[in-house]
Amino acid sequence: MIANIHSKFSLKHTLKGSVRYLTSKQLVFSEFGNPSKVLKLEEYKLPDLGPNDVLVRMLAAPVNPADINTIQGKYPVKLKLPCIPGNEGVGIVEKIGSEVKKFCLGNKVILTMPAQGTWRNLAIFSSSALTAVPDALRVPEAATLAVNPCTSFRLLNDFIPVRGTNLVVIQNGANSSCGQNIIQLCKAWGIQTINIVRNRPEINDLKKYLITLGATHVLTEEEAKTTPIFKNKEIEKPSLGLNCVGGQSSSLIAKHLKHSGCMVTYGGMSRNPVTIPTSAFIFKNLTFQGFWMTAWNKKASNLSAKDEMLSEIIVLMLKDKLKAPTHQMIKFDNYLEAISNTLTSKGFQGHKYILDFR
Repeated sequence: MIANIHSKFSLKHTLKGSVRYLTSKQLVFSEFGNPSKVLKLEEYKLPDLGPNDVLVRMLAAPVNPADINTIQGKYPVKLKLPCIPGNEGVGIVEKIGSEVKKFCLGNKVILTMPAQGTWRNLAIFSSSALTAVPDALRVPEAATLAVNPCTSFRLLNDFIPVRGTNLVVIQNGANSSCGQNIIQLCKAWGIQTINIVRNRPEINDLKKYLITLGATHVLTEEEAKTTPIFKNKEIEKPSLGLNCVGGQSSSLIAKHLKHSGCMVTYGGMSRNPVTIPTSAFIFKNLTFQGFWMTAWNKKASNLSAKDEMLSEIIVLMLKDKLKAPTHQMIKFDNYLEAISNTLTSKGFQGHKYILDFR
């Protein structure tokens, strides 16, 4: 369990007494639209701390594509406006409510409930939305722990469990943040992977990088259409396909799956419908399912499975077997840089921008 790997540490604290005179600097949007236009940096006086509340000094929070979609009003979860965006992040406990027992001052904590509003330097959260993590866990890994690593973990465990088997995994969008986590988890668990990416000028550098993470094969979409790796017996046909692109790329995954395999769709970066050949249903007995981490979290909110998953991921991170995706830390005051970069295709392809509040 997480508590068993958590190490307490002490800090010098300056926040004493009531918090109502403290001011938080936070990003707020009052209407849906272009994040670069609707987001405003505001200062807000904190209310008093409730008995089950925790005052957290934020260290870092990533800018995820889902955050962008939420601000645009394109994400399935619609928030009550005005709203502070940000679904994950890491901070330090500065003050705890009278009824809070599971945290101490100085604990490093992450947000493990969505839509808490992490794009602010100082925040009051319900203790139920927080989980303590070891001090040794690096800030980039802690800040990005709750979404992509957990999504990757569930994709590899909940459909066709591949651990302890000789089964092969194929995925598209392999250079995405989630794709990078899938590669590393499979490497740690001894699973071979076929990783499909879109062609680009720096394709050789990208292939080398993904191979250093543990990828078995890295193919462009064009190469994947005619690859001889199955005919030459270089690798078995995959049993589990993971699709975050949609369109013809999803059809390509279905083409390579072995009989009775499964494809799980968890994203749609191409914004095109998932395309599946009719023959895949009739002659290959393939199954096709969808996955949304937010829905899993709601269902598992009171189950030990969530803590067990986080503990296992944290151990891998502490052993350097699971690293944060390629990223850049950007000072909070320069938030527009992080927003504009994430809005480009580069930000949606695995390079993470993380707001730095330190």
